[in-house]
Amino acid sequence: MKKLLLALLASSTLAAPLSAQEIKEFNIGILGGENAQDRMTSNECYRAKIEAALGVPVKVFTPADYDGVIQGLLGGTLDMAWLGASSYAKIYLTDPEAVEPVLVKQNEDGSIGYYSIGFARKDSGITTLADLKGKSFGFGDPNSTSGYLIPNIEITAAGYSMKPGEFFGDIKFTGGHEQTIVAVANGDVDAGVTWADGLGNWEDGYNTGALRKAADAGLVDMNDLVQIWQSNLIVEGPMVVRKALPADVKEKVTQLTADLHETDKDCAYGVAQGDAKDFIPVTHDQYASIIAARKSLGN
Repeated sequence: MKKLLLALLASSTLAAPLSAQEIKEFNIGILGGENAQDRMTSNECYRAKIEAALGVPVKVFTPADYDGVIQGLLGGTLDMAWLGASSYAKIYLTDPEAVEPVLVKQNEDGSIGYYSIGFARKDSGITTLADLKGKSFGFGDPNSTSGYLIPNIEITAAGYSMKPGEFFGDIKFTGGHEQTIVAVANGDVDAGVTWADGLGNWEDGYNTGALRKAADAGLVDMNDLVQIWQSNLIVEGPMVVRKALPADVKEKVTQLTADLHETDKDCAYGVAQGDAKDFIPVTHDQYASIIAARKSLGN
């Protein structure tokens, strides 16, 4: 069934009549969230598989911030990336012909969503947003869906001003999800937000997400942290490919990725940032609400 779905996807969206031999290299962008070396390590098996499939050098790039990946895709120096929904929205609003979404991570319960999770140190006494009056609140990146866009919208709607000093003592951008988690654990900020699928156990960092990666890496003990807030369900960000790529390049990379949970579960774990069920087809229409939200804030 998956191969049939991808064949239909290829026939409808991957239409340029060119060959893989017409590209000389293939470049993958990995969003911030954990440190650059861990991003490289988690995706090395994936890089090698794509290189073998395409027969050209494949490189992984780990820009310091989300905008580095966004600009790489817009400028054509990156060929594919796993994006957050907000980053995809920014690219689409800037140039709707730059990339196309092809796959999305499917959680173990069959859903394709995740949550923005607010958290603090357990010994801080902070258990709700109300406890953060006059205290510092950490966010990952202005282009992050769960690390800024959705918390900004939903926390504001709940009656808390996101302007520094009006309710929260300060709003700080840490640079990424891992940085936020470490900043909270070290007491550099009083609370922060990150992402998780919300499945499994808190002490494991849930099944997938930045908390799971940080717990797996030994950066934090989840028993030292407490959840203080959770967003509504957010649609999982897409894997995108550059529209201008040859059709068979896009098809090979998409099919290889879609099959990854069947062919190499350990490699899929690194790409998915934890335990997931699969990578399945996705379309632009599933991001309409995120695009509208981003547009409402002035892109």
